[in-house]
Amino acid sequence: MSQDSRLRVVCLAGPSDAGKTSLVERLVPRLAADGRVATVKSIHHDIEIDTPGTDTHRHRSAGAETVVGVTPELTFDITARGKRNPPEPTVDEPLLETDDPELRALSRTLERLADRGYDTVIVEGFADASVPTILVGDRGPEAVGGSVIGRGDDPIDDLLESIRSLEGHTVPAGGGRTDESAD
Repeated sequence: MSQDSRLRVVCLAGPSDAGKTSLVERLVPRLAADGRVATVKSIHHDIEIDTPGTDTHRHRSAGAETVVGVTPELTFDITARGKRNPPEPTVDEPLLETDDPELRALSRTLERLADRGYDTVIVEGFADASVPTILVGDRGPEAVGGSVIGRGDDPIDDLLESIRSLEGHTVPAGGGRTDESAD
């Protein structure tokens, strides 16, 4: 990045089937009008996202830590280090200060998205993350790690204004980060 940028991060937290993904689908197109949007989804069970026998799967099986696939329409990367064995932060001040491997994996993912120039990241799940949070369903504020900035049943325009007003995390051009998230 050529200059300092800001990464707004908001978490959607609630029980299964409470409507988190539906809310993501409503927020993303509206936030995309403001800049680049990424999403991060916490998945609680292992899944195979790469078809066994394909070249990318064979690269990964051979031991590549990260495999990048480039198709005519999509680019994707698969990194072998998930929640159980996340990579260490690559900066002196990670976005999320934590010893929890799951939150370290989220922090490292947010660092990569910031380095790629995203403006807003919506995190579905990771309720313990210390980032601004929208509660969906019957989850109470005591069940999340971040400050509550709205509820899933609030009017969409109110939720968008809450997200847009976040100060975000400063991402200096030379690497390293300082957490300046709004509370």
